[in-house]
Amino acid sequence: MATVMIHPASYESLGEAVDRAFERFPLKLQGKMVLIKPNVLRASEANEGIVTHPAVLRAVVEKVETMDPASIVVGDNPGLSDYGANEESFRKTGLMKAAKGYYHNIGNDSVEVDFKSDFTSTVSLSRIVLEADIIISLPKFKTHSLTVVTGAIKNSYGFLPGAQKARLHKVAGSPERFHELIVDVFRLRVADFFLVDAVVGMQGNGPASTDLRKIGLILASDNAVALDAIIATMMGCEPARLRFLQKAKEAGLGDYDLSKIEVMGELKRLPAFTLPPLGGEAMLQNTNIQDLIQNRSLLRPHVDSALCTGCGTCIKQCPVEALSMSDHLPHVERDTCIICFCCQEICPEKAITLR
Repeated sequence: MATVMIHPASYESLGEAVDRAFERFPLKLQGKMVLIKPNVLRASEANEGIVTHPAVLRAVVEKVETMDPASIVVGDNPGLSDYGANEESFRKTGLMKAAKGYYHNIGNDSVEVDFKSDFTSTVSLSRIVLEADIIISLPKFKTHSLTVVTGAIKNSYGFLPGAQKARLHKVAGSPERFHELIVDVFRLRVADFFLVDAVVGMQGNGPASTDLRKIGLILASDNAVALDAIIATMMGCEPARLRFLQKAKEAGLGDYDLSKIEVMGELKRLPAFTLPPLGGEAMLQNTNIQDLIQNRSLLRPHVDSALCTGCGTCIKQCPVEALSMSDHLPHVERDTCIICFCCQEICPEKAITLR
């Protein structure tokens, strides 16, 4: 039986909740490489409630420091953008400072992996996701206009660097299919521990809604399916109605049946909590979002001949060998490119732009 912890907390006093979570779900971190992944949608102010709050990240980092890991990496691949947005997003939100020097731009180094899915045969994954011994995921308690709930399972979508996330949004084509897609991504590397920032949550048409909700809780579990079922229940959504939870259960990743989940703490439905439409209509009918997805999915690297020295660094870095040298300049095979933009980030001359 999976266990989910629900514990009162504020951003000014997180120590007890974090300590309790690590006690209930013990991790052997001594000598291990640890990746801590917050939810970083985009550059925003911490009080906008769009990202995992810096206070939560700092509290977890400081807890992990006491457990003698070999190394700590803090990172995420924000939104539907490219690597250039990573550091800006961490700085503006205050997460860079909260990371206490452990931040790495995990989009800098990616690797192509087999994607056992009917959406595409391969994807590019941040290398640290595969190399880390332990992954600690820090989702935000939020709604999402396509998946209804964005919690433990959805937070792993940030393991994918670059605008390939936009391409996969487009390939999915429907809310139900996108629900299935995020489970396929989640399965690439299931995180070991999940701690949710539910001190201030988000309702309405998230994941960037202005409709915030004071909740005053930290949630934790070592099972993402059970945890997301509790989040959905608190929001007033029957977990069985969410396709991503159905698929996760079918895949043997956990169970959303509340009778099979041990709850440590008080589970209460939040009164009058505003959910987005359960069918994902808000996302599909929002032309601005659809235009963003379309434009991002069409982006490809473009080489500035005046800046490029032909060093070949981008070619060596490309995880799918989509770049080759032609007339002393890198050339991209559009059909092979998976839109991860490793080449843009790694170029020492900053000669690659996105068009």
